Amino acid sequence: MLISIEIMLLAVTLLIILSSFSFDDILGQTYGIYVIAIAGAESAIGLAILTLPLLSAAVAGFLVLTALLAFVAFYEVGLCQSPVSIKLMSWIDSEFMLVSWGFNYDSLTVSMLLPVLIVSALVHIYSTSYMGEDPHNQRFFSYLSMFTFFMLMLVTGDNYLVMFIGWEGVGISSYLLINFWFTRLQANKAAIKALVMNRVGDWGFSIGLWAIFWAFGNLDFTTVFSLAPFMNEELITIVSICLLVAAMGKSAQIGLHTWLPDAMEG
Repeated sequence: MLISIEIMLLAVTLLIILSSFSFDDILGQTYGIYVIAIAGAESAIGLAILTLPLLSAAVAGFLVLTALLAFVAFYEVGLCQSPVSIKLMSWIDSEFMLVSWGFNYDSLTVSMLLPVLIVSALVHIYSTSYMGEDPHNQRFFSYLSMFTFFMLMLVTGDNYLVMFIGWEGVGISSYLLINFWFTRLQANKAAIKALVMNRVGDWGFSIGLWAIFWAFGNLDFTTVFSLAPFMNEELITIVSICLLVAAMGKSAQIGLHTWLPDAMEG
């Protein structure tokens, strides 16, 4: 299973490599390579983990590198006001829906990349020592790196559907990490509880997603934000409430937080 997941991530990396050379300006290529570094760190784990010693240290090194690159991105995009949009490929192309695999780097994106990659790098570094003697540390680092990969997809996607894929990937990764000791009954119960409680937020996101598509006919952030001032206020309120419920579920706000104490079973 892990090998299949990592092969899929490797395919994503290859697509990013090919697309990065389609940019004419050096800035576009720079951030194409930046994304390659991130995706490469994640996609190599499942394949290399079977043969390379001290892989946990190598993975931690990759995450430190990407955290440093996040500072470069913050300077170029956030401080120098040079946003970058990367379109990889067309994903859904039909009469009713047009969605592409794309990533957007603007001030908001890079401000989220910093905490995500810094915290992820610190967790990987700490886990290198903490899980050093664990017989299943390979599986742990696969789950942890997959979590980081989907978190990056969540904060950099340029449309709601790509964001939703990252959203669900984070949920799956959380389930796998909580259920790391899957032979323990309490770990199984804690993972299932987390999965069920997070479905509340997922339902909110799903309903909001379909409401956005029904109202705007598009899921791209740029299109939705530009048309929002001209839409019915009641509809905007409904969509906003749905997305608020989604955020509350994912961030384990009061009433949806009961799974957090049990999550330590993982």
